[in-house]
Amino acid sequence: KFTADEFITNAIDQDANFLTTFNPYRFTCLFWSESVEKLLLIPGLLCDETVWKPLLSILDNDLASVANLRTQDDLTQMANDCLAQMPVSFAIAGHSLGARVAMEMARLAPERISRMVLLDTGIHPLRSGELEKRKEIVQFTYDNGMQALAERWLKGMVYAPNLENVELMQALTSMVLRCDADLHARQIRALTNRPDASSYLAGIKCPVLLIVGKEDQWSPVSQHEDMMRLLPNARLEVIQNAGHFAPVEQGDAVAKLIVEFLA
Repeated sequence: KFTADEFITNAIDQDANFLTTFNPYRFTCLFWSESVEKLLLIPGLLCDETVWKPLLSILDNDLASVANLRTQDDLTQMANDCLAQMPVSFAIAGHSLGARVAMEMARLAPERISRMVLLDTGIHPLRSGELEKRKEIVQFTYDNGMQALAERWLKGMVYAPNLENVELMQALTSMVLRCDADLHARQIRALTNRPDASSYLAGIKCPVLLIVGKEDQWSPVSQHEDMMRLLPNARLEVIQNAGHFAPVEQGDAVAKLIVEFLA
């Protein structure tokens, strides 16, 4: 049997075209899929597999699954439902609300989580004035519909120059429109009743990769620096030219970091 490095070297020696066609990240995943646990990808508020498409495009189809947070209105229930669908040991990656669910999973069953990736998120409990703002946007959605919510909400979630990326914005808008006002209200309820993750973060012993868009105004870099100080085994990567939707705004860069971390 070859090691990954030996296989690559041998293939390059045998085929001069290898370097022009070889995808190192997909190749890494092939070796990873034989040696480590499954990966659960947990999307955030109003999100689905769209936010993970750049990563999913280079993973083995049997390696990763995307969690469903569409029916629950409680963050701990979301975490329990995710745990119930996974094997004894596995890795997780969560974005935004999904990262809070991932942290709750690590609190509930720390022995089952081998590695964890947390993207564009935070650990603080409900802040002063937040409940009123959340209630306002829930009512706005019921009154005006999902299209109006998408137009209002996404503008603040994406790095301003990326708003001109038509393909990106169409994908994100379509994703939001696959949700409805009731789903939005349920997920907001889960967020407003969230636990204070800072109280248990120091007890998460598995390796953790923190990723945040440099221009994320909703979950800024400073929040992730706070998290890194509490986590005993974590590192932080800041993604240039990205906001809150870093996994799709700079999909290749984020996917590369995740694959290398999990390999």
